[in-house]
Amino acid sequence: MFDTFYKLSGLPFLLTPDSRFFFGSSGHSRAIAHLVYGLSQQEGFIVITGEVGAGKTTLVEQMWSQLDRATYVLARVVTTQVSGDDLLRLAMANFGLGETPGTDKATLLRRFEHMVRDQRKQGRRCLLVVDEVQNLSLAAMEELRMLSNITVDGKASVQTILLGQPQFRPILAGKDVEQLRQRVLASYHLGPLTEAETRGYIEHRLRTVGWNNDPAWSDDAFAAVHRNTGGIPRRINTLCSRVLLFGALEELHAIDAAIVETTAEELRQDLGDGLAAPVAPAETDALAQRIETLERLAARQETMSRRILDLLEAKAAGEAA
Repeated sequence: MFDTFYKLSGLPFLLTPDSRFFFGSSGHSRAIAHLVYGLSQQEGFIVITGEVGAGKTTLVEQMWSQLDRATYVLARVVTTQVSGDDLLRLAMANFGLGETPGTDKATLLRRFEHMVRDQRKQGRRCLLVVDEVQNLSLAAMEELRMLSNITVDGKASVQTILLGQPQFRPILAGKDVEQLRQRVLASYHLGPLTEAETRGYIEHRLRTVGWNNDPAWSDDAFAAVHRNTGGIPRRINTLCSRVLLFGALEELHAIDAAIVETTAEELRQDLGDGLAAPVAPAETDALAQRIETLERLAARQETMSRRILDLLEAKAAGEAA
């Protein structure tokens, strides 16, 4: 809806990871450097942690877009609340190995060894990406460690990237996973964007879809986005997408802090903790702004709902015609 109003070639703030929108903040650039270094070692584990929505999966998308597909074969496991055996089966399935129900573990491992040996003969390396690793059981992590022990002609058969939330770091530091920890060659914690990076991130995503300063964003609007999202990319996407929808419904061609604050308040009412509470600025200014925002909120919410319904009804009528 708003992409048409603002003459954009696509939606700039989709939540789905897309390497086209990769923004090389200082933190993301360092994380990429750790991935590249880890891959150059051709063995062991690479660990990337960060808050929900920090951009860990986008990092892997960006890395994968730059890798030579003739050199690597990639498998991803995103369902991690599983047993050790089930994790092994998921990894094998994502490497393209079919499975006969009831196959015993020893047979599965032999098939895995044959697969990686065949890939090595063709000059390819196997790369396994496991997301949400903070949910893995100790048995599942042990399965990953055992896979890293499989060698072909004296070389590691598979390299693993572990993506997880911050709570994985104390798990990794525990005595129960010491053997896996010893195989970690690179580790990085991905933090939030700074206020300046938040502005750069928003402008980058808008320009990727042909933004020509319509709508124009004021300096305080960018600051308000950072204040209300804590610099977490996924939260930025959620807020900015709603801001653009609000702007299109109101037929606005300029976005200021008041619009961002109003939209952020609506999101907090809709999503609860789905959007971070704002970081308080100077106390009196913040209080005055908050009161003004709340006074406008009820009327604007009703107006937005009515406009959306009108647009949907018009669209339905047009399709029926």
